[in-house]
Amino acid sequence: MIQDSVVAPLAEQVAALLEEARARTLLLISPLSEAELRTQHNRLMGPLLWDLGHIAHFEELWLLRNLEGPVEFGEMPGMFNPFENPRAVRGGLDMPTLPQTLSVMAETRALVLDRIPTLDLAGDDPLLRDGYVFRMVAQHEYQHGETMLQALQLKEDGLYRAPRAWSVPEPRWAPRAEMVSFPGGEVEIGTADRGASYDNERPPHRVKLRPFRIDAAPVTNGAYLEFMEAGGYDERRLWTDAGWAWLEETGARSPQFWEREGGEWKTRTMDHRAAVDPRRPVCHVSAHEAEAFARWAGKRLPTEPEWEAAATWDPATGTRRAYPWGGEAPTRELANLDQLAFETAPVGAYPRNVSPIGCYGMIGDVWEWTASDFAGYPGYETFPYPEYSEVFFGPEYRVLRGGSWATRPGAARSTFRNWDYPIRRQIFSGFRCAADE
Repeated sequence: MIQDSVVAPLAEQVAALLEEARARTLLLISPLSEAELRTQHNRLMGPLLWDLGHIAHFEELWLLRNLEGPVEFGEMPGMFNPFENPRAVRGGLDMPTLPQTLSVMAETRALVLDRIPTLDLAGDDPLLRDGYVFRMVAQHEYQHGETMLQALQLKEDGLYRAPRAWSVPEPRWAPRAEMVSFPGGEVEIGTADRGASYDNERPPHRVKLRPFRIDAAPVTNGAYLEFMEAGGYDERRLWTDAGWAWLEETGARSPQFWEREGGEWKTRTMDHRAAVDPRRPVCHVSAHEAEAFARWAGKRLPTEPEWEAAATWDPATGTRRAYPWGGEAPTRELANLDQLAFETAPVGAYPRNVSPIGCYGMIGDVWEWTASDFAGYPGYETFPYPEYSEVFFGPEYRVLRGGSWATRPGAARSTFRNWDYPIRRQIFSGFRCAADE
């Protein structure tokens, strides 16, 4: 057994990380019956019971099987493989019962916790070094928690009884101007971190940017209502060909989950319906809607490097911050993260969540669409398996940045790259605009 005094605290740390991730997963499903967990609420999302089984099997694969030798599989073959069983078909699978699933989750976790103290977390194995594979598995569970919340947002057979633990604060910050300027120049994008970051965030590389302006805050419901009232959904010139085809196919006239009631727009959140609050970031919009709004406003979406530079780079010093506010790790006091508020916050509610150039809210509240397709950075190397990033590279996926209210702090990074089809709206997605200087 490894007894090194440096390894023991790290072993305890990763064990606690896994346990905390599991506690949150169980809290999120605690208000739900087995029937609700087994129901496929929408073909866009699988039943939550599938996610629970997938979480268990992914952990068993990476923390028990794949540590024995060469990585054989990136995703467990069979029922809980997401490629063999895409979301649309998961409702028809003959899944185990909830007690059986919870039993597998607990049994797997017990074996993992027994094994952690025997591992050399200070050695040369890149999977084990600094506890990387344990952080990967914890982040995987965090991300499925957000995925399950997306599915619950689509729930039609009664509202989800969200286990709210705190409320978002009232605004305490206001932008001095609608847009702020970035002077351009060479900036560093990405990270060299191998303790927690995914392969698609690496390696760090230099990018030369032209001067640009970017919104000081994400686009709000109030601003988006102006676009709607100005006929934005009817103006063909505002939409790309793909966007207009999507609009004609779906008949969308507002963000998803908005409904007109009398003379007022209302929105359905996780556990209640309420009047649309004009102070909050618009949420549940597609990249097509974001682009149409941007054209209507005489702007565009930022590129991915522009977004990261605006979030982290300090032009005055030529250095970048780990997070918009500095080096302090994300918490729910710094940004609207960590799920249990179950809603976005009014712009300005987190006054420290401001980047060096003056952009508010670039971590938390809503994922922000960019203009960039998902692709590997120069010098990208797949690690530890291609099914996380590499197989999704291509023009069909658009990058989102920044995290949302449903993102756990351990998966909230200025370098974290999310991606999805530009038509997707069930995700907690918003945007901010940019413009050439």
